[in-house]
Amino acid sequence: MQPEAPDNNDLIYGLNDRPSPAPATLAAIQHVLAAFVGIITPPLIIGSALGLGAYLPYLISMALMVSGVGTFIQARRPFGIGAGMICLQGTSFAFLGAVLSAGFMVKQRGGSPEDIMAMVFGVCFFGAIVQIVLSRFIGQLRRIITPLVTGIVITLIGVSLIKVGVTDLGGGFNAPDFGEPINLALGVFVLLVIILLNRSSPPWVRLSAIIIGLAVGSIAAWFCGKLTPHAISGVALISMPMPFRFGFNFDWSAFLPVALIYLISSIETVGDLTANCMLSREPIKGPGYIARLKGGVLGDGVSCMIAATFSAFPNTTFAQNNGVIQLTGVASRYVGLYIGAILFLLGLFPVIGAILQQIPKPVLGGATLVMFGSVAAAGVRILAQSTLDRRSMLIIATSFGVGLGIAAQPTLLHHLPQLVQNLFDSAITSGGLTAIAMCLLLPESKETLAEKKQEMEALEH
Repeated sequence: MQPEAPDNNDLIYGLNDRPSPAPATLAAIQHVLAAFVGIITPPLIIGSALGLGAYLPYLISMALMVSGVGTFIQARRPFGIGAGMICLQGTSFAFLGAVLSAGFMVKQRGGSPEDIMAMVFGVCFFGAIVQIVLSRFIGQLRRIITPLVTGIVITLIGVSLIKVGVTDLGGGFNAPDFGEPINLALGVFVLLVIILLNRSSPPWVRLSAIIIGLAVGSIAAWFCGKLTPHAISGVALISMPMPFRFGFNFDWSAFLPVALIYLISSIETVGDLTANCMLSREPIKGPGYIARLKGGVLGDGVSCMIAATFSAFPNTTFAQNNGVIQLTGVASRYVGLYIGAILFLLGLFPVIGAILQQIPKPVLGGATLVMFGSVAAAGVRILAQSTLDRRSMLIIATSFGVGLGIAAQPTLLHHLPQLVQNLFDSAITSGGLTAIAMCLLLPESKETLAEKKQEMEALEH
C-alpha cells in the first residue's frame, strides 16, 4: 500500500500551488542567487585552463541560458520529460575532470580552441544520449551504482578538483606571478570571508556567501593592483544561441570517461530528486515516485543534450536548491518556470560573462576551493551513511588507492595503449571503475543483502 504524503502545514506553497507573481518572482530570485556562481564557475575554469578566453562571454551566456531552459522543462514536465518539481539545472562540476582531459587531448594534438570545443561538445552530446537511455532503467542501475560507489566517485571528483582551485588561488596555470604572497593573501582572504558568512545566522547571507566573497575579493584585488577593469568592447549586445557553433567531433577515448560521469550523475540526481520529494511533501515510494525519478533523470539528459547543442557544458540537478525550498517553504513547481525565465534572460546578455571573466584568478581560487572541498565532503557524507563493513572498507581503500595513485603519477600508464591511458589517467574514472568492479565481484554479507532487498522493493512498482 502506498503511504500518504505527509501534511503540508510547514509549506507556504505546496508542489501544485500557484503563488502570485510577486512572491513567485522573489522565491525564484533566491534560487538564482543560490545557484548563479555554481552555473558560471565551470565555464570560467574550463575556459581559463584550455585557453578559450575569447569565447568565455559566449560560453557563460549559453550556460545561463541552457540552465534556464532545463529548469523550465523540469518544472513544466512536457511529454513526461522532467520531474515536475523545482529542479534547478546548472553546470555540473562532476564533468570538469573528464572535459578538461578531452580538451587537453585535443590541445596536445595541436588543435585550436574551436577544435577543443568541437570535441568536448561532441562527446557530451552523445553522453547525454547515454543518460536519456539510463533514465528508463533507474531501478536496475541502483543495484549496480550503489551509495558506496557514488560516495567514492563524488569524493574523488572533489579531491581531484581541489588541485584546480589551489592552482587558481596561486595565480592560475603557468602564471608568471604564480605563488606570489599577494595572490595567496587574496585567495585566503576570500576563503575566510566565505567561511565567516557561512557561519552567520541570516539564511540569505549564507546562501549569498560565495557571491559576496567574490565581490569583496575583487574589490580587494582592485586596491592591490591585481584587478584592472578594462572596457568591454566587441561584445555583442545580445547573445543568440547557435547550434553546434564550433563544429562537431568525437573520439572514443574522450567519450568513455564522460559516459561514466553521466552514469554517476544519473544516480546522484536520483538522490537529489528524493530529497526534493521529501521537502515538497511528495511520496518517496510507489509508481508516482518512480515516474518522477525517471522523468527527472530524463530531464537531466535532455538538458545536457540541449547544452551540448548550444555550446554549454553538461548540466545536472543542483542539490543546493533543495536547501532554498526548505528555507523558504516554497515548493511550487510554478516557481521553477520563473527561475527558468530569469536564467534565460540573464543568458541573453554576454556582457555579464565579459564582466565575470575579469575576476582575478586568486579570488576565484579562494571561492572554488570551498566549493570543491564541499563536493568531496558530500562524498564523505554519502560514504558515512553506507554500511562500512570489511568489504566496504576494502573497496574504498582500493578505489582511493588506484584513483589517487594514478592521478599522482600519471606517467605510470604511458607504456599502455592510448585508449587505456585516456580512460584511466583520471582519478575519477580509474577509481570509479575500480569501485564498480569490486562491488560486482566481492560478495556481500547476508545482512547487507537483506537491507538492500527492502530498499529495492521500495523502488519497484
